Amino acid sequence: MPSSLPPATRAIIAANVIAYLLQQVAGDAMVQLLALWPLGTLFQPWQIISYAFLHGSIAHIFFNMFALFMFGRPLEYFWGSARFTVYYFACVIAAALTQLTTAALAGSQEPTIGASGGVFGLLLAFAMYFPRQRIVLLFPPIPMPAWLFVLLYAVLELVLGVTNTQAGIAHFAHLGGMLGGALVILYWRARHTPRS
Repeated sequence: MPSSLPPATRAIIAANVIAYLLQQVAGDAMVQLLALWPLGTLFQPWQIISYAFLHGSIAHIFFNMFALFMFGRPLEYFWGSARFTVYYFACVIAAALTQLTTAALAGSQEPTIGASGGVFGLLLAFAMYFPRQRIVLLFPPIPMPAWLFVLLYAVLELVLGVTNTQAGIAHFAHLGGMLGGALVILYWRARHTPRS
């Protein structure tokens, strides 16, 4: 796979870094305006995309951008920049809609920020298109095929979401990003299936 960073992946990472730096200056004002708030007085339609450019800490943005770099790059080379961009933002929107639904059911009033919904969609796509590609975990350093890594990660997210473990992490939004990605890929495949 090529080592250079393709344009859409580079632009998304740059936009996230710039937004994070602006957050350090503007603080709560950016969260108030751009985070994904539950349906109500603070919710605005643009938040279903803008929330994905905000992050809560340096670790939060680092791991999201590292994953975007690792998985976005091969997918953008495989699909091309236009299709990659459509896919990524479809996952971001699907994650937002899932989070809005979950928040409404739980009665939560907390905002959601972070690119994780889009990143989880990229993880799913990587596992579908490069299932045998080896992924080595950081902790512990265990190599495994992409399809197994993503399956285990999805199961873990589901368990953590259902048990409400790790409060403050939008586990169902992560799963929503994966679901949105799966639907986009299935749609693309159906469009290119020859009819008899």
